[in-house]
Amino acid sequence: MDKLIRGNSTDGAIRVFTAITTDTINEAHRIHNTSATASAALGRLLTAGAILGGAQLKSETDSLTLQINGDGPLGVMTVVANASSEVRGYVENPTADLPANSRGKLDVSGVIGKGFLSVIRDLDLKEPYIGRTPLISGEIAEDLTYYYAKSEQIPTAIALGVLVDTDLSIKAAGGYMIQLMPEATDEVADRLTEIIENLPPVTDMIVNGMSAEDIAFAVTDGFDMLLELNAPAPQYKCNCSRKRMERALISLGKKEISDIIEEQGEAEMTCRFCDNIYNFSKDELTKLMDSAKGEVK
Repeated sequence: MDKLIRGNSTDGAIRVFTAITTDTINEAHRIHNTSATASAALGRLLTAGAILGGAQLKSETDSLTLQINGDGPLGVMTVVANASSEVRGYVENPTADLPANSRGKLDVSGVIGKGFLSVIRDLDLKEPYIGRTPLISGEIAEDLTYYYAKSEQIPTAIALGVLVDTDLSIKAAGGYMIQLMPEATDEVADRLTEIIENLPPVTDMIVNGMSAEDIAFAVTDGFDMLLELNAPAPQYKCNCSRKRMERALISLGKKEISDIIEEQGEAEMTCRFCDNIYNFSKDELTKLMDSAKGEVK
């Protein structure tokens, strides 16, 4: 079972979040039939969404969207998370793949390419908060670390990992995020940097049997930490429904629905997050058209 751990140092100088998301990323792979490299890319962003949703959101109606617009073969990649660390996401080209990079690793940076990272927090206010920074590497963890330094001015270290097995299933996935609070001293920052530089990759820690709690203590070794053990468990969950699809059709307006009826006679809508298909007959479209705005010319 996947797990999210949240914690703080007793002096208030450090916040830590760790997550194991292997089951979540396996579900994403099952739904989207992603290639190995696409699984690694989407899995990293989904893991980040699970961590940030649990870290930054409070209300069940709040949402966090992470979007990467790169010029690589993967195309646009989008992840949406809520306060319960429930995530959903998709990539524009799920079968995009490249040969291994010079280190023999999956070329996530290559399939993403150059572009921008957008972070959108919808907190039920008048307007959502939108932050945007350029991709500095395409490795996602580094790009998010850069985002926090530039857009949020919070010293942050993020690590994300997805280990894809030979059958394309996900052998291990997870990550961590450490943030320095205003109480943190230079000595604290230096000590954390030393710890992180000597840690093995996240997936190695998971494969070797470390739990989310173990990873939290490993990345804060030597600090007095208080961990919240009842944080929500990350999971892949789509909130699409027939009602949502009906509202989407109604939003098109009478003219557009009328054109669909005339040209196609029926409509088929597919959710990009879970690939569920919703079919609407001519009679159903006619009823929805009555609720839509505009006029049919």
